[in-house]
Amino acid sequence: MRDFSPVEMGKRNYIFNIIRNSFQKFGFLPLETPAMESLSTLTGKYGDEGDRLIFKVLNSGDFLEKTTLRTDPTKEITVQNVLTQISEKALRYDLTVPFARYVVMHRHEINFPFKRYQIQPVWRADRPQKGRYREFYQCDADIIGSNSLWNEFELIQLLDDVFTRLGLKVVIKINNRKILSGIAEYIGASGSVTDITVAIDKLDKIGKEKVIEELQQKGIMPEAIDKIKPLLDFKPITAIGNETSTYLNELIGNTKIGQKGIDELKVLFEQTTKIPLQTARFEFDLTLARGLNYYTGAIFEVKLNEEKIKFSGSLSGGGRYDDLTGIFGLPNLSGVGISFGADRIYDVLEELQLFPDDRLNHIKVMIANFGSDTTGFCLKLLYTLRQHGIAAIFYPDEVKIKKQFEYAHALKIPFVVIIGEEELKLEKISVKTMSNGHQETVSVNHLLQLLKGTLI
Repeated sequence: MRDFSPVEMGKRNYIFNIIRNSFQKFGFLPLETPAMESLSTLTGKYGDEGDRLIFKVLNSGDFLEKTTLRTDPTKEITVQNVLTQISEKALRYDLTVPFARYVVMHRHEINFPFKRYQIQPVWRADRPQKGRYREFYQCDADIIGSNSLWNEFELIQLLDDVFTRLGLKVVIKINNRKILSGIAEYIGASGSVTDITVAIDKLDKIGKEKVIEELQQKGIMPEAIDKIKPLLDFKPITAIGNETSTYLNELIGNTKIGQKGIDELKVLFEQTTKIPLQTARFEFDLTLARGLNYYTGAIFEVKLNEEKIKFSGSLSGGGRYDDLTGIFGLPNLSGVGISFGADRIYDVLEELQLFPDDRLNHIKVMIANFGSDTTGFCLKLLYTLRQHGIAAIFYPDEVKIKKQFEYAHALKIPFVVIIGEEELKLEKISVKTMSNGHQETVSVNHLLQLLKGTLI
């Protein structure tokens, strides 16, 4: 959990503004949910590993006094039993589950399909390291109440739009949980599909041998693991041709769910040939699993595709969930969504030096302070600038002009206005461009045009 300086916030807001603008351009509506949810709302949605990373919040008051564990000999003192009595709330782990809870609670007020976006912090009791934080922002976009595959393609285009505008080369990886379910069914391990996907999802981090070890520890039979091994050697491809279809059919056997997953993938690849992406590379990766339990169809993950730096983490991810709202009492309401990891995007842009300096500070101009004789004129000009939507400040103290220029330079303010006795006599304004030191004397109207960027 970190503090952010004004410089860092300028860079973060640059990212948020691009993502928010794309969300709105694609027709998504804003939504916010509380930082805390009922613990029962969050648990059981992210798998065992995810549940362990949920930040629990202790009940108010003397919570120990209200427990019955010490007086009830029939109850074993375990972590789970203690938790249920001392913690009823938790900090949200992601934005998707709270969104599903919101949809169920407000279903009579929502027009479906519902397209919403959220830009809010989430919390995970993880071990902090580069690219992984205990508090971080997610930027989510979801479409719920529609089964159409057009929604998946809409999100693919949205991913491409955001990363193109950020100037990042990325690869959008896609797979389908139905294919993984078909493989599990074909090898006789339908009941272990979650264990299989959670293990495969760690392939990039722990390698093939460790994945196999985890499958063995989860009780997957040796003959089933032998059939999974070819999947772990699969190399991502940018098209699904006859050869790939034959290979996938061998992996899924004759399972209906697996075939449905293959058909859905083919439709999405066909769409990208009709409406090509701007800069992102689009590829099918059979080893992509996404460890969260609620995914049921297409799953996405965005990886950096830059040679200049090494960055193995994902920058965005998401997928189709057919019945997440069913957990809260509203079954068969399908949705699909993606989430941008703003903090990881920040780290990458910083390392690649892609933040544009001219967009990080919103202050456009500073009026220098030459003493009480000019203060009245300066304050009127300050009012005029702000009325025209120009972010402006007046240096409050009567100090040497050198110090005032140093202040403007430190804050990366592009223009400084100077109003001395000579300017007052001429009813003109001297304006200095900080980037090149050029100074000229102009009228107020000319200054407004300069600051608005409308000079020809």
